[in-house]
Amino acid sequence: MADAPAPAPTESRVEREHSLQIGARTLRYRASAGTLLLREPELKDGTLQGEPVKAQVFYTAYTLLDAPPNRPILFSLNGGPGSSSVWLHLGLLGPQRVHSDALGDCGQPPYALVDNEDSLLTHADLVFIDPVGTGFSRMVEGQKATEYHEVQRDLDAIADFMRRYLTREGRWGSPKYLLGESYGSTRAAALARQLQEKCELMLNGVVLVSPAMDFQTFSFDRGNDLPYLCFLPTYAATAWYHQALAPALQALTVEALIERAQAFALGPYASALLLGDRLGEAQAREVAAQAAELTGLDADYLLRCHLRVDDERFFKQLLRGRGLVVGRLDSRFTGHDRDDVGEKAEDDPSYTNLAGAYRVGLERTLHERLGWMGDAPYHLLAPLYKSWSYKGFENKYLHTGELLRQALHHQPSLRVYVACGQFDLATPPDAALHSLAHMALRPHLKGQIRMAQFPAGHMMYIHAESRRRLAADLREFIQA
Repeated sequence: MADAPAPAPTESRVEREHSLQIGARTLRYRASAGTLLLREPELKDGTLQGEPVKAQVFYTAYTLLDAPPNRPILFSLNGGPGSSSVWLHLGLLGPQRVHSDALGDCGQPPYALVDNEDSLLTHADLVFIDPVGTGFSRMVEGQKATEYHEVQRDLDAIADFMRRYLTREGRWGSPKYLLGESYGSTRAAALARQLQEKCELMLNGVVLVSPAMDFQTFSFDRGNDLPYLCFLPTYAATAWYHQALAPALQALTVEALIERAQAFALGPYASALLLGDRLGEAQAREVAAQAAELTGLDADYLLRCHLRVDDERFFKQLLRGRGLVVGRLDSRFTGHDRDDVGEKAEDDPSYTNLAGAYRVGLERTLHERLGWMGDAPYHLLAPLYKSWSYKGFENKYLHTGELLRQALHHQPSLRVYVACGQFDLATPPDAALHSLAHMALRPHLKGQIRMAQFPAGHMMYIHAESRRRLAADLREFIQA
C-alpha cells in the first residue's frame, strides 16, 4: 500500500496580551509567535509551474497596543550563521530579558527572566526572525534541507519574509529598521541593498551590532596578515582588563591604551608583518618587545610565532601562568581547561555563561508567556557555520560592506548605527573600523554612519552599563 501523502504545510500563530512598566509609563502590548510560509515561483522550460511552499520561518513579535498608526517597526537577526534570534530578543530588545549581574554573569540555574526596562518596544514594534535552520524554522518535507544555508539564498529567504510580514500586518506605511548582530550584520549590510533592488523596500535605518562585514578582517589564514592588525588593540584591552600589563600601561584608561595599540598596529607592526622574512632580526626583536608590552604576551613567544598570534593562541596564552583561559565572545570572562600546556582553549567561558540561561529564558517565553504548543527542539545555535556555503565567493572573502555602500549611495537618507564591544575577540572593533574606512563612501554620506564602543564583549548588552547606553542610543536613532 502506498504511503499517505505528507500533510500540506500550514501557518500557525499564538497571541497573548501583556504589559510592561518602564518608569511611569505602562506599555500594553501583544506578544505573538508563529510561522510564515515562504513560497517561490517554480519555472520549468521557461514556464511558471506554480509557487510551491519552500520553508516555514518562525518569528516572535511584539506590537504596542493603542499606538499611533504607522509606528516604526524593527526586524532583528542574530548571526552564526546558525544562530536563532534569542540573544537580541532576551538580551537587549524584548520586553523581558535574561537576568544577569552588573558584569553580565547569568548566575546559577534555573536562572531568571525579568522585565526589561531597556526594551526598545518604547519606540518601535519588534519582529525577531529565525533564519531557516535555526529556532523552529525548517524546510518543508520534500525540499532540500540545505536550500537556504548559503549566502545569497539566506538573504533571499529573509527578504521574502520581511516583504510578506509587512504585507500581512499592513505595515508598509511604517518606518522600517533592520538590526543584525555578528553574521546578522553581514546579512543586514547586504539586505539594505537587496531590499532596494528586489523588493523596492527602502529602510530608514540599519543597526550593526558587533559587525562582520569583511571576513578578511577576522580570518586567520596563512598569507592574510590583516586580522593580526585588527585584533591587537583588543588583545591590549583584554590584557589591561586582567591586570596583565606593566604599571605604566595599567594606569591608562582602556580607551587611551587602545588608541596607543592602534597606532602601533597600523604603524611599526603593520610594516613588520608586510616585510615578512625580509624583516631584520634586530627590528623583529624591537617590534616583539613593543607588542609584548601592549598585549601582556612574552616577547620570545611572539618571536616564535613570527609576530603573529592568532585568536586561539591568545585565549590560552595570556593567562596561562594563572591557569586560566579568556573568552572569545567576551574576553572579560575566564575559565579553566584540563591542563595549562595546550595551544587552544577547550571552550569559550563567555558563551557557557550564556547558553543555559538563554535556553531557559527562551523556553519560558515561548511556552509560559506566549502559549506556544509542542515540544519540537528549538535550535538555539545550530552548527550551520560548519557547512555554510559561500557560493559565489570561492577563493575570496565574503564582503558585504560594498553592498551597504551601494545602499547608501542609492538612498542618501539611510542611516547606519554601529555598536562594538571593546572586549570582543570574535569580531573586534578594529575589524569594523577597517571595514567602514574602506567603503569608499562619498564625503557627504560619511555622517550617515555613527559608531559607538562599549566596555563589554560581543553581546555587550549583557553588561548593565553598556545595555543602558546602547538602548538609549537605539531609541535616539529611531526617534530621529
